[in-house]
Amino acid sequence: MEMSGAAASIAKTIVKSLGSKQAILAVVLACSALTYGGVSLFVVAFAVYPFAAAIFKEADIPKRLLPGTIALGAFTYTMDALPGTPQIQNIIPTNYFGTDTYAAPIMGIIGAIMVFTGGMIWLERRRKQAVANGEGYGEGHINEPESAEQQNLPNFWLSIVPLILVVAFNFAFSRSGISVKHWYDASMLKETFNIADVSTVTSSWSLIAALTIGIIAAMLLNVGRIKVKLASGLTAAAMGSLLAIFNTASEVGFGNVVKTLPGFSVIQNWVFNASGNPLVSEAIAVNVLAGITGSASGGLSIALEVMGSHYLQVAQSVGITPEMLHRIASMASGGMDTLPHNGAVITLLAITGLTHRQSYKDIFAITILKTVTVFIIAFATSLFI
Repeated sequence: MEMSGAAASIAKTIVKSLGSKQAILAVVLACSALTYGGVSLFVVAFAVYPFAAAIFKEADIPKRLLPGTIALGAFTYTMDALPGTPQIQNIIPTNYFGTDTYAAPIMGIIGAIMVFTGGMIWLERRRKQAVANGEGYGEGHINEPESAEQQNLPNFWLSIVPLILVVAFNFAFSRSGISVKHWYDASMLKETFNIADVSTVTSSWSLIAALTIGIIAAMLLNVGRIKVKLASGLTAAAMGSLLAIFNTASEVGFGNVVKTLPGFSVIQNWVFNASGNPLVSEAIAVNVLAGITGSASGGLSIALEVMGSHYLQVAQSVGITPEMLHRIASMASGGMDTLPHNGAVITLLAITGLTHRQSYKDIFAITILKTVTVFIIAFATSLFI
């Protein structure tokens, strides 16, 4: 999607369609569409930034609000709340709870609406304050993008086809009559792959198959654009995938080591006893570890590797479904992970040419909003159990 210019085409069309009067909403929706379609968060930031900067400049909105706007669209509800999102934070819990990416859809949709609404209110309030103070886009910024208008980008309608295919086939392979759980004989899976329950890998396999279809579609629709960049693109993709694999593997390994240490039982007991509600306790554990590691996937992996089985056992004993555990864990991972040392935050600020001093206040506000939303949903859910 990045090599072909399709990601940029989608971003440009959405941003330009809504125009400068709805600049903040346009950027949020552009980021959301790409993230929910399976595009990497980092690619989304790179693809959207040129058009977001142009529309902010046209609307004379302070550039310092841009990182918070991109963060709302790419790092929150489409990353882990909306059912079916193909981002890794929505995949990891499936390995521990035997769920799929569409777990607890109502809970996820309610959470997404709360985060989106609260985030937009905050950002619009900040924009109005800037207008009242006579502050505009600003001058002397670094990393200002070249004119996005001059880019030769592919057709918008063709560009969204791969994203639609990913979403559609991910659902089909997860929950329809052609689900991957029906593809293999149980005895063959046990003997060949040592997989006792196919439900533990259904989500991963569904997403792999759906993304493969999306990749093939993106390449076929943009053969001319991709062929000249294919070698360098594959190199970058391989390096990116290895980084993600080793990061996750090291975090899970770290979690396995930590849970064997004598002192860990003290921390574990504190987290378990912090609340009698397993959903709240789980949210605390994931949020704390995500904040410490500065990584949503890292904190989530460690928390569930160490305490996932305990939460599953306790939740089932009080009538809480694995799907609820999945959604709360996934959403909690995108809470305090975006502290100042988070890699995505640092990268986003580098892309936009801004500093923590200039823009982190708004990113932190979105972080707090997301964290509070998770606990509100966890407490509210407990009232109906």
